[in-house]
Amino acid sequence: MTTSRFIQSLLAIVSDLSQPLSEELRLQRLLQAVKQVFPCDATALLRLQEHKLIPLAVDGLSEDTMGREFAVDQHPRLATILLSREPVRFAADSTLPDPYDGLINTDSGSLHVHDCMGVSLYIDGKPWGVLTLDALSIGSFDHINMVELEAFIHLAEATVKAADLIHSLEAQLQHEHQVVQSVLADRSAQPMIGKSPAMASLRREISTVGESDLSVLICGETGVGKELVAQQIHQHSSRANAALVYVNCAALPENLIESELFGHEKGAFSGATQSRAGKFELANGGTLFLDEVGEIPIAAQAKLLRALQSGEIQRIGNDQALSVDVRIIAATNRQLPQEVSAGRFRADLYHRLSVYPIHVPPLRERKRDVLLLAGFFIEQQRRRLGLPAVRLDPHSQTQLLHYQWPGNIRELEHSISRAILKAKNNSLATASLLQITADDLGIEQSSSAQHIAADNNITSGDATDTGTGETDTTTTPINLKLATDDFQRKLIQQLLHQHQGNQAQVSQALAMDRSNFYRLKKRLGL
Repeated sequence: MTTSRFIQSLLAIVSDLSQPLSEELRLQRLLQAVKQVFPCDATALLRLQEHKLIPLAVDGLSEDTMGREFAVDQHPRLATILLSREPVRFAADSTLPDPYDGLINTDSGSLHVHDCMGVSLYIDGKPWGVLTLDALSIGSFDHINMVELEAFIHLAEATVKAADLIHSLEAQLQHEHQVVQSVLADRSAQPMIGKSPAMASLRREISTVGESDLSVLICGETGVGKELVAQQIHQHSSRANAALVYVNCAALPENLIESELFGHEKGAFSGATQSRAGKFELANGGTLFLDEVGEIPIAAQAKLLRALQSGEIQRIGNDQALSVDVRIIAATNRQLPQEVSAGRFRADLYHRLSVYPIHVPPLRERKRDVLLLAGFFIEQQRRRLGLPAVRLDPHSQTQLLHYQWPGNIRELEHSISRAILKAKNNSLATASLLQITADDLGIEQSSSAQHIAADNNITSGDATDTGTGETDTTTTPINLKLATDDFQRKLIQQLLHQHQGNQAQVSQALAMDRSNFYRLKKRLGL
């Protein structure tokens, strides 16, 4: 053995650390280097797992060695090596049984080991496993250079640590990829329910614009399903296999909008403890969905416009421009032309976003689609709750059809969820059919009461002429919570109309914290 061979082996192992090798190949090459430098006929790398040493790589031992497990308490030589921080060599006449006896491959068959030594490997101060060297000739290890052996021990520890880290990162990356794919599959699996002319027209619009890379502005009332439309556009595009990144512009604090969109470097501002990629970087090659884009403050609109015009972004704290390839889909429940006229939204940004505007119809314009959607939500909840068959009774169907749905699809989903829980609570535990009644829904609306009464041949609860010249003032019982919710819902809708959809101004008008206002809106299905 020469010094040059030792150095060449060291360099080869160090070079492997930067190569994209599999864990098995990386460790196998390490053992090959050990045999090239040190006089041995076999070498093995074993990892400690729950009081057992598991072979990860062997060189010179029979193939079946990789299928074995060596319990530490049953193999005193391996236990001695594991407990020592120094290389351990066993005398040729040692009475301790050798775990590899009969496992070394030679041309004449498997022979007993005559010379044996090993070293323990520690990672971050904890025992990781052992590296063993075995020879058939007595005295093979008499002239080993201990300095070189120590260097190899440290390099072996670095190699197994690198292999562990790479394996862990690959596993994490695979898990995250599976999670992302699962989320994308769940989102893409959500169908657009409806057979009305309005929905047929919407599907044609999605199909038309989906195949292009044009910016799309999705307009419509709160709760109509603008996010689902964005998902469908993405799925119809050539970017369907790339990411669809969602940004809720209304929920972003004004001082963090730029960081959220474009990213920042470590130390760029107070609290920036590490570098972070922005949404534009995450969506590179895919689609960026800017929900509630009308809520972006005027100052941040200019920076967003520059990114859309140039296709370049800059992280906060970094002067280097990054090129990004992103398709923009935006959504809003505001009337942006009015916002432009009022000076609250930039005209140039509006025109940049609304290259292809799409209007999502409110639920009240979709006629009998409400029953199809109700069936979809009922089946979702039935599966989640493990319920038997669930159906709507005729009165509840009529109620669904005549209600105006100010909160649109979101309100319908919440109403169905509440109704199923009420029906479940009111039904017998052994019932094979859960029936949702009009009382379970609790969505009566004065403007539709006459339609409901006519369809069901019952009185609506309004004052009615009895034919005796007297007025029947009997009314149905009032549910205080439902009446309060209805009042709050109508008040918020009135204020949203009055303030052109500006939610910040509405929350101020109601003397409410903005986050509490959002939670109230969500609870009311708005």
